[in-house]
Amino acid sequence: MDLDAFVAEHDGEWRRLERLSRHRRLSATEADELVALYQRAATHLSAVRSRSPDPVLVARLSRLVLAGRGAITGGSRFRWRQVGRFFTAGFPLAAYRAWPWWSGVAAATILLTGFLMSWIATHPESARAFLTEEQMDRLVNTDFAGYYSEYLAPNFSFLVWTHNAWVLAMCLASGVLIAPVLYLLWENSLNLAIAGGVMLASGREDVFFGLILPHGLLELTCMFVCAGVGLRIGWAWIAPGADRSRGRAVAQTGRTAMLVALGLVPVLLVSALLEAFVTPSALPTAIRIGIGAAAWLAFLGYVLILGRRAAQAGHDADADT
Repeated sequence: MDLDAFVAEHDGEWRRLERLSRHRRLSATEADELVALYQRAATHLSAVRSRSPDPVLVARLSRLVLAGRGAITGGSRFRWRQVGRFFTAGFPLAAYRAWPWWSGVAAATILLTGFLMSWIATHPESARAFLTEEQMDRLVNTDFAGYYSEYLAPNFSFLVWTHNAWVLAMCLASGVLIAPVLYLLWENSLNLAIAGGVMLASGREDVFFGLILPHGLLELTCMFVCAGVGLRIGWAWIAPGADRSRGRAVAQTGRTAMLVALGLVPVLLVSALLEAFVTPSALPTAIRIGIGAAAWLAFLGYVLILGRRAAQAGHDADADT
């Protein structure tokens, strides 16, 4: 194949295809012409690849064919309506349908944490298996309260947001294995129980709950949701159901989990802002806890009310449908 002669013969068609591909609105005649030029360019690309695969010409024709295909089929466009539907139906429905999982995780984790915390509070010597006397003294007198004001609030909120997002992403990503999720829940419960038990044993329960509850209600709920959804992926592998293969069950549950992950990003941001700006503020403890409780109840109401409404309307949380 004489590439120079081939290019000279068809260059006008390719340029015309390029111009038509850039137009947003085409007449019926131009649309027919676009389709014909696209088909011819695809044929030219196939011929060049098979007979004389010049890299530069192949790249040019590949771009033209892709542009022509995009102009013919039409690319997906961003629409605010889709964003609105995601937050009013997609995310709350995905979280609502997984509520037995994350509510079960929440109940089990709270009971475990409460038991460990009360044990450490009534058996202070047990804390020495994890902390030295000096560390416990610093925790009670400076470290626990100082943690929330160690950095500037904007920087601290971003640090907390990214850290929590990473932990929750691990809960979702490792859900199919089940054991890593249980380990993360255990680690979080143990750390919270040690800090709480030491604070309670020293008579500083007002400080502990006054600093944990404003942001902890929402933050821990996000973790429970992610852990429950992650475990649901693992269970889909173990018990896919009679009408689904294991691969299909995991794929469908995983797609739903991605909706939950995306929806929790702004919720985690709210939690981080509470932890950075409300928790260490000079507001009375009752007001700080009230703000945190209001955000927590708003999230639960949002998920349960809109999720149930979306389920009754027949929406599907599977991102593939």
